[in-house]
Amino acid sequence: MVKVTFVAHDGRRFPVEIASGMTAREAALFNDVPGIDGDCGGQCACATCHVHVDPTWIDRVGCLSDGSMEADLLQFAEGTTEESRLACQITLDDRLDGLLLHVPEQQY
Repeated sequence: MVKVTFVAHDGRRFPVEIASGMTAREAALFNDVPGIDGDCGGQCACATCHVHVDPTWIDRVGCLSDGSMEADLLQFAEGTTEESRLACQITLDDRLDGLLLHVPEQQY
């Protein structure tokens, strides 16, 4: 199991656990984390699972690749930063155990 903590914009923390190989989007949805909608079903088509990877984790998670579908979607999301990622594109494994993700105030 991989532990992930989602931090809401108001500071509330939502620690969850999920099997390795699942995505951060699935971790949020399966554990009722508020603010993560994932409307497209994890197909990288909507940006409603936008998260900010905590800076201490960005080297392990990775930044966006210019020209990727994920980068193209995030350019239309509000409040993006250099640490912005789509939770549906973060596949969890043991090296990400303890991951800290911040949920933006809104997804639209």
